[in-house]
Amino acid sequence: MRLPVVLSLLATLCAAGSALAADPVKVPSPAQTEQRQKMTDCNQQATTQSLKGDDRKKFMSQCLKAETKPATANMTPQQEKMKTCNADAAKKELKGDARKTYMSTCLKKAS
Repeated sequence: MRLPVVLSLLATLCAAGSALAADPVKVPSPAQTEQRQKMTDCNQQATTQSLKGDDRKKFMSQCLKAETKPATANMTPQQEKMKTCNADAAKKELKGDARKTYMSTCLKKAS
């Protein structure tokens, strides 16, 4: 009488185990990956500053809330114009004098 009960439990466990093994591994989204990296960076900064307790909590909160600025945020308007014109010239595959003329005209227009 016990053998059929044990066998049915064993069969149930095997079925449940195979169902769990079939679940695909979830890949984190880019936003999750960025948040994890931000958490790691803030944690390293807090450790470097030897922060403990409430000071560490406050620092981590502020650090994690801080927006990550793109590289263009630190560019001057002239640098932004140069980058845009340069990218356009590259798309058009301009070389030599044609590129120089285009860049000059583009930078004057963008002013």
